[in-house]
Amino acid sequence: MTGRGGDDATGAGAPFAAMEDAVEAIGTTLDERITCEELAEFVCREVCDAAAVDLLPTDIPAAQHSHEPNLTRVATGGRSELLTPWTPQGARPLSVQALDEGLPITASLDLSGTVPREVMTVPLLAHGHLYGVLLAVRQGRAFSDRGTAVMHYAARLTAVHLGHSRQHDAVRDTVLSLQRALLSEPGRPHPNLDLATRYLPSGSSVLVGGDWFETVRLHFGRTLLVMGDVMGHGLDAAVDMNAYRSMLRYIASTDLPPHRVLRRLDAAVSEDSARRPATALLVQVDPARGTAMLASAGHLPPVVFAGDGTGELLQLTVGPPLGTGVGGYEAVSRALAPEDTLMMFTDGLVERRGEDIDASLARLAGLRLPPGTSVDAALDRVLAGLDARHAEDDVAVLAARIRHRPPA
Repeated sequence: MTGRGGDDATGAGAPFAAMEDAVEAIGTTLDERITCEELAEFVCREVCDAAAVDLLPTDIPAAQHSHEPNLTRVATGGRSELLTPWTPQGARPLSVQALDEGLPITASLDLSGTVPREVMTVPLLAHGHLYGVLLAVRQGRAFSDRGTAVMHYAARLTAVHLGHSRQHDAVRDTVLSLQRALLSEPGRPHPNLDLATRYLPSGSSVLVGGDWFETVRLHFGRTLLVMGDVMGHGLDAAVDMNAYRSMLRYIASTDLPPHRVLRRLDAAVSEDSARRPATALLVQVDPARGTAMLASAGHLPPVVFAGDGTGELLQLTVGPPLGTGVGGYEAVSRALAPEDTLMMFTDGLVERRGEDIDASLARLAGLRLPPGTSVDAALDRVLAGLDARHAEDDVAVLAARIRHRPPA
C-alpha cells in the first residue's frame, strides 16, 4: 500500500494502526537528527509524497517564539522536488498564530506548470515547548482527516522524543563539564617527573562515567600517582568521583605508603552507604631511588614501556574495590629507570565486548613505541594503537616518566 493509499484508508481502526506504527518507527535513538529523519520517513510512508522537518536551535515556550522563527532543516523524505519552493532559505507556509495554538496549516497550491499540491505544516509541540515544524506535501489530492490525525500524532510524538533528547544532552553536558573541571588540573606532581594525561568520554555510552586520575606531591621528591574508576555512570558517579579524590588527597598528605592509603580510604568510604564503590591504582614514584611502589584496589595493573619501546604488564596483588570495608591491600615495589614510561589507565582503554580481559591487556603490552618517544607522544600512540576514540566506555590514561636531570 502506498502512502496516499494509507491516507485514504477508512474505518475507526485505521488511524490507530498507523499511530501504533509511529510509536515503533520514531524515537529509536536519542539522536535528534535521526528522530527527525524517522518522522519524515514515517509520514511519507503513511500520508504524503514529500516531507521536511525544520528545528529551532533550542526549545522554547510556544508563546514566546518570534514571528519569524529561525528554523534549520534537518531532515527530508519522499520526492524532494516537491519541496523546492520551501528550501531552508525560502519562505515557508508557517503561521505563528497556528504554531502557538498547535494547529496544522493547509494550503492548496497551483504553481504554474505543475500539478496542484496541498501543503500542510504541523508544529513539533509537546509539554508547552515548540521544537520546530513538520512540512508535508501531497500531490493531486487533499489530505484526509485520517492523514491529518496521523501527522499530528507523529509530530507530537517526535516533539516528546526531542524533549527527552535535549534533557539527556543537558545532563550529559553537566556531567562532562564537572568531570573535565575535576580532571583538567590534577595535583602538582614533583618536577622530577614528566607527566601526560588524557580523558576521552565515550560517544556510545548513555552518560559519562566516574573515571578520574590524580597526582599528589610528597616529601623528598616523591609523587603519588592515582588512577580511579567509580562504578556506574551519570551525575552521581561524577559527584562520587570528586568525593574520592578529595578524601584521597587528604589521606595521601600524611605520606603513607600506597597500600595504607587504600586501607584508610576504604574504611572512610565504607562508612557512607550511599557512596558508590570504586577501583583505584596507586603508584608512589621515587625518582631519586628509581623505584615505584604500587597497590591496587580492584583496578587493572599498569604497563611499563622500556626505553626500547617494548611493553611489560606489571604483576600486582589486587585487593577488593574501595567502599567494601574489607581492606586487604598489599604493595609491591619495582625498579623504574629514567627511560621507562609508566602508563596507568581505566578499563575503557583495553576492554572490548566479547574479548577476554587477559587478551585485551596483552594487546596493550604488545604495542611497540619508537625509542626516544616523549611522554605525550607515547600516550597518544597508545590511544591510537588501541583506537581509544571509539572505545565502548570512557577512557582515562596517565603516563609518567622520571625526568632526566643532567649533573650540575
